[in-house]
Amino acid sequence: MPANQPQHTLTSVKFNQPQETRQFPKGKVELITLAGVTFGRATFEPGWRWSTHVKPTAGTASCQAAHLGVQLSGTMHIKMDDGTEHDFGPGQVVNIPPGHDGWVVGNEPVVFIDITGMENYDRQTKAA
Repeated sequence: MPANQPQHTLTSVKFNQPQETRQFPKGKVELITLAGVTFGRATFEPGWRWSTHVKPTAGTASCQAAHLGVQLSGTMHIKMDDGTEHDFGPGQVVNIPPGHDGWVVGNEPVVFIDITGMENYDRQTKAA
């Protein structure tokens, strides 16, 4: 179903057929846009850390994307720029404001469905 399908049409799409996939070291983001909303399914492998694996592409000191979504598997540790830290696990609905680092804790991949912060995730943002 096209991404620009009218919102009043009953539609569905599957994450196993994403409209775009962005891969980066130890992770990937699969994107689907439906009814004007971009959903991202992020998969982060053990050992993944934003400041190590995405920061070079983002070109910012910390992740400046806001993330609102649900974590499906694994444990993610978030450290905000102000020093606040928290672990998130499966089944938790999460709101992460801009200005953070994050990394996988343990040996299980983290899978996270995000409805706010993945449109520009892992895109070059620094000046050429």
